[in-house]
Amino acid sequence: MSVTEIISTEPATGAELWRGQIGDAAREVAIARDSWAAWAAQPLAVRVETLRRFANVVRGRLEAFADLIARETGKPLWEARTEVESVINKVDISITAYSDRTAQRRFEGALGAKSAVRHKPHGVLAVLGPFNFPAHLPNGHIVPALIAGNAVVFKPSEKTPASGAFLVECFHAAGVPEGVVRLLIGGPDEGRALASDPGIDGLLFTGSARAGQALHRQFGDMPQKILALELGGNNPLVVWDTPDIASAAVIAVQSAYMSAGQRCTAARRLIVKDGAHDALVEEIGRLIDRIIVDHPHADPQPLMGPVIDNATADQVQERFLDLMLKGGRPIKQMGRPDPALPFLTPALIDVTDIAARPDEEIFGPVLQLIRVPDFEAALAEANNTRFGLSASLVAGDPDLYDRFWGTVRAGVINWNRPTNGAPSNAPFGGVGLSGNHRPSAYYAADYCAYPVTSSEADQPRASIGVGLRE
Repeated sequence: MSVTEIISTEPATGAELWRGQIGDAAREVAIARDSWAAWAAQPLAVRVETLRRFANVVRGRLEAFADLIARETGKPLWEARTEVESVINKVDISITAYSDRTAQRRFEGALGAKSAVRHKPHGVLAVLGPFNFPAHLPNGHIVPALIAGNAVVFKPSEKTPASGAFLVECFHAAGVPEGVVRLLIGGPDEGRALASDPGIDGLLFTGSARAGQALHRQFGDMPQKILALELGGNNPLVVWDTPDIASAAVIAVQSAYMSAGQRCTAARRLIVKDGAHDALVEEIGRLIDRIIVDHPHADPQPLMGPVIDNATADQVQERFLDLMLKGGRPIKQMGRPDPALPFLTPALIDVTDIAARPDEEIFGPVLQLIRVPDFEAALAEANNTRFGLSASLVAGDPDLYDRFWGTVRAGVINWNRPTNGAPSNAPFGGVGLSGNHRPSAYYAADYCAYPVTSSEADQPRASIGVGLRE
C-alpha cells in the first residue's frame, strides 16, 4: 500500500505532532517556474522589504515557532529559541551580504566605452533541508535565494515537516507570493524527484556526506545547474598545554554534546597529549555526570534532549559498541534510560589503540579520545580524515595556533572556542567530504546569483584597422 502522508512525532514522547499529504515535486516546480520571473522583475528594494516583513512575522511568532521546533526535534526549548532568533537575524545579514558579494560595479573603458558587472538569479532553486536545524539551515539558503530573485521549492526533512511548513507559512504571511516559495512534503523519493526535475536551475543541500556524494554524481553531467553542498564532519578538537583545564573541559562538552551531538560542526575527536591528559579527562567526566538529559520543556532546563528518533538512537549505540569491539576503552558509557524513546547519555571513549579508526560522522553524543605524543602528531591526527568542516585548538600559545591554522584543512578553524562556534556574518562551509567549495552563510549570495559582465557604449562606434583590402 502506497504511503500518502507524512506523520511527525515528538522524539521525547512518541506522541503524534503533525501530519500532511505527500506532495508532487513536478507540480511544485512547475508552479515555481511560472512565478519566478515576476518575482525577479521586482526591484531589489521590494524584495528586500518583503524579507524584512518576513523577519517581523517570525519575530511575532517566536514562541510558537520555538515550541514547535523543540517538540519536533527534541532539542531544549532554550536552544529552539536561539534557532528562531537566527532565522530572524539571517535577513539583515543576507541583505548586507548580497550588497557586498554581488554589488553592481561599473568601470570606464577606452573611447568612452564602459564595463559593468551585475548579477542575475538562476531561476528556480530546490532546497533540501535537514532535521537538526529545521528552520535555521534551510532558511540560510531560502532568504539569500529570494533576495537574489529566485523562486524556491523547499522540501524539509521527512523527520521535521511541521517546522518546514511553519517556516513557509511565515514567508507567505509576509507577502512572498505563494508561487515563489513552494513547500514539498515527502520522504527520500520526493527528494530524489525534486533533485532530478528538469525544471530546477540548481539545488541547495544540507545533510549527510553520503547523500551529498550521490547528488554530486547526479549533477556531474549538468554543469548548467548550480549545486551547493553543506555536509558533515569528523571534526577534531585539540587541547594542548592549556593552564585552564576547567574551561577546556567546558569547551569540549559544548563542542561534543550540544544538540545531543547532532550538529555537523560537533567535535567527534578529542586529541590530547599522552600522559598530560588525565586532569582534562577527569574534568570532562565530572561535567558529563552533571549534564541534564530530558524533554525539551523540562525544569531545570536540560543541556541535551533526545536524538531525532529511535532508529538514530539504535544506530548511534551500534557505532559506540563497534568502537568498543574494535578496542576502544569506554571512559563514560553510553546509556539509554528508556528503550522506547531515543534519549542517549553522553559517551566518551578512548580510541587511541584502535589501529584503523573509522573515519565517519557519528551523529550523536559520542566523543572519541585520541592520545598522541607531540604537537606534530596532533596536527597529523587532526587531518586524519576525509572531512574538513570544523576544527578547534584549545591552547595558550599563539604560535601553536598559527601552526594549527596553517596546517589543518577545514573551513571553520577556531582558537580557544568550541568547534561549533561559527558566526552567521562569515562564510560557512568545508573541504573534503564536507562540501563542494560553495560555502553558505554570508557567502550564500555567491551561489544564489551569477555575475554578468557587460561592455557598453551609448552609441555604436567600430572600425577594422587591419586585414581588409582597400
